Amino acid sequence: MESQEQPVKHEIGKRTYLVAPVAPLDVDGVRTLEVGTGLWLLGFIALLPFYGRLEETGNLWWLWTCLAGFGLGLFGIEFCRRRRQRRVD
Repeated sequence: MESQEQPVKHEIGKRTYLVAPVAPLDVDGVRTLEVGTGLWLLGFIALLPFYGRLEETGNLWWLWTCLAGFGLGLFGIEFCRRRRQRRVD
């Protein structure tokens, strides 16, 4: 049977905190940015049929915000991929 480490107690002032001995997640941000970028693209595509109505009501900026989010997401994905590659090398 595996031995399980017990949480470490930290007392700070009048409070006691328990900290479990878990390994940190290996998160590099690529998947998060891919999902977010995909959602911005989905929002852009979903708003395209309403172009005329958005223009009439003065809310056309919604469409361009989605496009900007998608474009910035692409830059973010590339940045995080390069950062992940540098960490591996």
